[in-house]
Amino acid sequence: MLPADDFNPKPGIPVALQPGLRLLLAPNPSPMTYLGTNTYLLGTSDLAVIDPGPLSDSHMQAILDALQPGQKISHIVVTHSHLDHSPLAAPLSERTGAPIYAFGGPQAGRSAIMSQLAEQGLAGGGEGIDSEFRLDIELADGDRIEGNGWGLEVIHTPGHLGNHIALAWGDVCFTADHVMGWASSLVSPPDGDLTDFMKACHRLRARDWSVFHAGHGAPITDPSGRLDWLIHHRLEREAQILDALAERPGTARDLAQRIYVETPPALLPAAERNVFAHLVDLTGKDRVAPRGALSVQTSFHRIS
Repeated sequence: MLPADDFNPKPGIPVALQPGLRLLLAPNPSPMTYLGTNTYLLGTSDLAVIDPGPLSDSHMQAILDALQPGQKISHIVVTHSHLDHSPLAAPLSERTGAPIYAFGGPQAGRSAIMSQLAEQGLAGGGEGIDSEFRLDIELADGDRIEGNGWGLEVIHTPGHLGNHIALAWGDVCFTADHVMGWASSLVSPPDGDLTDFMKACHRLRARDWSVFHAGHGAPITDPSGRLDWLIHHRLEREAQILDALAERPGTARDLAQRIYVETPPALLPAAERNVFAHLVDLTGKDRVAPRGALSVQTSFHRIS
């Protein structure tokens, strides 16, 4: 397995992670995707392509070129419908005949409160929804996807996106964008729901894993340690927000400016979304309350 410090795959060049599993890096590096999206090829004869990635002719060709004699693509599994993970699924399916598996369409799994915010006009931020995404076979939590010599268990992990899933392959887990080693996951309402995100973190933490293979970045060889850090990181941010509200009420923007004092101005809109995700979660816990309708512009005050 690649040590994290040495993780620097070249786009389009397959990297063997362990027997029956290879990684292909898509050519889409950015501040949101790190080196690019990790596409995984699972199997030795009939292959599952996990997260085919963004629309890219070169990445499509790299996936096809990675097929060895006697191999074919039998399954295309999409962990969630963000533009850096799912758009290549349709053309790859047309080319290979493999069906597309996913939890559901772009709005599937969205919580009631996030549906309400979306109906009120709150638009998502971050990586962008693949609004054209279509699937052939709809998955549910606990389903199994079986191929020749391999099997995957579907674990619904909403939070980063409502239709986000992780995939268990024995004690190996493909965590996509829920747990990554290079950064904490983006949770931006109404696409992301922090309450769901934290529940999914605790659910993954309750199981024993040997390694996480994320949607971006290196293999995570201390899965429980990474989850503990991620949970602690969110709880620290929650405490900062509650402390700030103990001083005086504030909007998500005001709180972001007070808490993210060393953040460059260009990144403050993302910080504002992150704070709002926490405010929605804290409202549901009866720790804070909006002074008016629940929205990014509303001022919040602490109640416990």
